[in-house]
Amino acid sequence: MRYPFLAGAAVALATAALAACGSSGGSGDGGGKAAAGGTPSAAASAAPSVAGPTASPSGSQAAKPSSTPKAPAGDITPATGTFTKKQKEYLTDRVPKGMDPAAVLQTGQETCDRLRYLVKADRDIAVAAVVSGEVADAEPAVTHLCPQHQDLVDEAALGYADGTHKGPALRPGRYRAPSPTKACSWQVAGAKGKELEAGSSGTGKQVEITIADSARTFTSTGCYAWLPQGDNG
Repeated sequence: MRYPFLAGAAVALATAALAACGSSGGSGDGGGKAAAGGTPSAAASAAPSVAGPTASPSGSQAAKPSSTPKAPAGDITPATGTFTKKQKEYLTDRVPKGMDPAAVLQTGQETCDRLRYLVKADRDIAVAAVVSGEVADAEPAVTHLCPQHQDLVDEAALGYADGTHKGPALRPGRYRAPSPTKACSWQVAGAKGKELEAGSSGTGKQVEITIADSARTFTSTGCYAWLPQGDNG
């Protein structure tokens, strides 16, 4: 059974669950805490904020690298205890100079926590949250801290967030928006802007579309995220 959650519902679920459980980095997702002394409580302030649906022209939701100088790998050590090999791999080239690496690690652990709670409620919502960028920077966190969620990231890479997608970013096939808003609309256009498919939905229930081989542009508004249907790729 699919739940027609909106983006805000998914956020509320994750936030409430994290609050109830203390939102610790030691979530059982493979992130863990720095050994011995654990991670400082101040690290919680570094957790990524989760906003409403955001448009992405590429479908990839990993955050863009910051231009802030990063601390050398040899300088990435916790105030107490040690980092595991996977934690160090996650932190490499991600810790701004002068910042506590434990706080950066906590960001990745919070991402894993959000995915874990969302996927328990509805897998489609979890994937859509990655597609839309609502769960930000998911790919590196999953790769190094919670690889059991790799299937979510892989599927999200084949989806589309609200926005305009064109050229190489278009992949022919069937797609579904599992949790659109009540102002969901879309258009698929071919060469010279010829309309191939268009529609809207005010029900908030799942909708499906087809992106044809001849499609050149796909535009979506208020649909939150489109997931591949079947063996699209």
